[in-house]
Amino acid sequence: MRRAAGCTADYGRDMAEYQHIRVEPADGVVRVTMDRARKRNSLSAEHLAELLSAFRAIAATDAAGVVLAGEGPVFSAGHDFADVAARDLEGVRDLLTLCTDLMRTIESVPQVVIARVHGLATAAGCQLVASCDLAVASEDAGFALPGGKAGWFCHTPAVPVARAVGRKRLMELALTGDVIDARTAEQWGLVNKVVPAAELDDAVADLLGRATRGSRASKALGKQTLYAQLDRPEADAYAIAVEVMAAASQTPAAKEGMVSFLEKRPAEWTD
Repeated sequence: MRRAAGCTADYGRDMAEYQHIRVEPADGVVRVTMDRARKRNSLSAEHLAELLSAFRAIAATDAAGVVLAGEGPVFSAGHDFADVAARDLEGVRDLLTLCTDLMRTIESVPQVVIARVHGLATAAGCQLVASCDLAVASEDAGFALPGGKAGWFCHTPAVPVARAVGRKRLMELALTGDVIDARTAEQWGLVNKVVPAAELDDAVADLLGRATRGSRASKALGKQTLYAQLDRPEADAYAIAVEVMAAASQTPAAKEGMVSFLEKRPAEWTD
């Protein structure tokens, strides 16, 4: 298995053991590709478990960023209905808990996680996009919470989507079930940037490169704090941010950043 520059830990299991994803580290970035093209990268329990294993293992490495991508014509069609339909209440609850664990792990890993979106991202696939820190989409991408026009409402996918697009736009997505195009998703805040398909990889690399520069330790703490204060009342958010920022001012990264600025020289990061 190739390793990212500077990455010393493994990725949970040998790559050959993964059946539904590919994990490819290179140059400080790990690319995780959903590889169930024949099933439109639908999220069975086995697929979710492999993604969760990979992200937990990547979190323990010193990789700077993660690209989450999909093989085939679409990014992800959401939950695998063949898996869901075979389960009773407890089984579906277990499946949704596993999915939630994955989404929250993506938010909690110290690396910057960017979704590379092409084709459709629907239901739990749209949830994956919303759970990533950043997202770049090709012009052919589309996004939907289709449960609103069917029989199984997109309750859990709506959780991170609501935090990305706001109440009224969430209601439109969730109640109509209609697909919105990539430009609309960009306007609504579900993705950061939309580019022609031929430029997708370059745009992902550019945004991830800009988002991972600087101290990795500082970035990891910053990401953790941002998620901790999101959606809290302003006073509570400030209480969290003040304490974390005060403590962070004493770290080697903060001190190097300030001293290098005052000395008018490039910073030398040691983490």
